[in-house]
Order: sequence, then C-alpha cells, then structure tokens
Amino acid sequence: MDPVAQKLVFVVNPNSGNKSNMDYESEIREFFKSLPHDIEFLILEGKNDAAKLKKLFEAFKPQKVIAVGGDGTVNMVAKQILGTGIAMGILPAGSANGMAKELEYPAQLTDILNYILNGNIKDADVIKINNNDICLHLSDIGLNARLIKYFEEGNMRGKLGYAKVALKVLWKRQQIQVVVNCKEQLVQRKAFMVVLANASKYGTGAVINPESNLYDGLFEVVIIRQLAVWDILKMWFKNRQFNKKNIEIIKASSVNITTGHKVHFQVDGEYKGKVKQVNAEILKGKLKLVVSPNQQEVVMEK
Repeated sequence: MDPVAQKLVFVVNPNSGNKSNMDYESEIREFFKSLPHDIEFLILEGKNDAAKLKKLFEAFKPQKVIAVGGDGTVNMVAKQILGTGIAMGILPAGSANGMAKELEYPAQLTDILNYILNGNIKDADVIKINNNDICLHLSDIGLNARLIKYFEEGNMRGKLGYAKVALKVLWKRQQIQVVVNCKEQLVQRKAFMVVLANASKYGTGAVINPESNLYDGLFEVVIIRQLAVWDILKMWFKNRQFNKKNIEIIKASSVNITTGHKVHFQVDGEYKGKVKQVNAEILKGKLKLVVSPNQQEVVMEK
C-alpha cells in the first residue's frame, strides 16, 4: 500500500548550537527523493523569519512543519503554528535539544524522518508567559538563567564551555526572595531558582520535574530551595534526578511570581534579561505535536 502523500515544511536554523557539518537540506531532499511527499524549506536568516514562515504556510498549506535546530528554533516555530491545525515535528540540531529528548525522538536522521512521517499527533499544552512568550519545555528565573546568559556571551561551546560558565555562576550564586501566587496556593520562599516546567528534564537529561505531563492542562512550579555544586553540574552533565529534599513542586494552571530584586530569566533556553515579575498561564492542548508512532493519538477538549 502506497503511503499517503504529506506536505511538510522544514524550518532550518543554520546557526544552531550543533557543530555538525551535516547539510540538512541536502540530506533531507535525498531521503524524500523517491517518496511521494511534497517538501519545502525555509532557511532562517534572523530577519523577518516569522513573517516569511507565515507567508509560506499560507501559500503551501502544510500538514506538518519541522523545526531543524535547538529549543529556541522549536519555540519560534511553535509560536507561529498555535491554533492553525499544523502539527510540529523536531529535527534536533541544537546544543541540548530538550524538547526532542522529552518526546524521545531518535538520534539518526533517517530514523527521525521516519518518526515524523509515521508518528501520531497529540494536542500538547504550552505555557503563555507575560502575554508575549510561550514555553513548551522549561523556563526559569535565577541561577540557570544566569548560566545561559554567560554561555551565550562566551566564545566556548560544548561541555567545556558549560563547565567554564558553571564555575563562574557557582562562584556568584545567591538566593533570591520569591513570592509564588497561584490559584492553588501562595508561598514565600528563599530560592536559588524557580522553574516553570511544562516538561520533565533539561536537555542534558537532568530531571527537574518528575510529575511532568504535556497533556494534562497543568504545569509545575518547581522551587529549588537548596542547590549544591553537584546539583548544578548534574543539571548540565548528568542524566539524573534532582534531590527531592531540596525542591518544592506546585501544580498550577496559572501563576504570578514576584522577586525582591531583578533576576535573570530564560524561556526554552533563550535568555530574556532581568525581571522582577513573571506571569504564566497554561494554554491547554493548543500545540499539535508529532510524537512516537507508539503513542496513542489524543485530542484535548478545548
């Protein structure tokens, strides 16, 4: 039986953190050469990319769009397709690729493309932040956001680059006074980090939110009260869970977080600057995701 032809757009970020020399467009075209599917490409240039993507969607009308890059690229693509009925797949090509790991995408290009073609579609939640950004994966204020800032400013990549900035961050680490106010409860804490978690783990595999569920209409506010040197190193290098004694998890559908002074803030691995307040709310089932062929298709009630 011949496969049903699909229309796919590949959005390629040539400046992703992955230092692979792979020519993704050529490799993808070769894969599809003998297949009945219709494919188009948009190479991101860092200028008017969102408008170009919207125009391409309107003209081509794809069933699926594939983000070829890291979590920042995934976030940008997702923002453009919310509520359109287009499903998003991921071809991980960034430094950490947290969302692809969350969805258990395979490692090899051919396997990834087969996953995208044959996978099921699930309606996933996203977190709307400050009425401007969306978070698919993990956002946080405090220590980790500062680490991302230093990493972006540095000239070293890979684990050595992470280690260098991690030591710098650890040397300057300090607790912040936070007030977390959600419908479920209000708490005041001193913490090193507060994470808005739609997913379970960082791209390195460190599990920050074992209660994660991308499809339940909730997210978790993870308050990290204590953070030893080993914890921050584990965040970036080890596939392990954080010490439960040092964290507090609050399930929420919306939250307002305020801090005593401005602190570093990041969304899906993209540094956003310093803030004193973060507002977040869940957008239930708004993003169609291509997931494993072994996962059952689920359509969330709107």
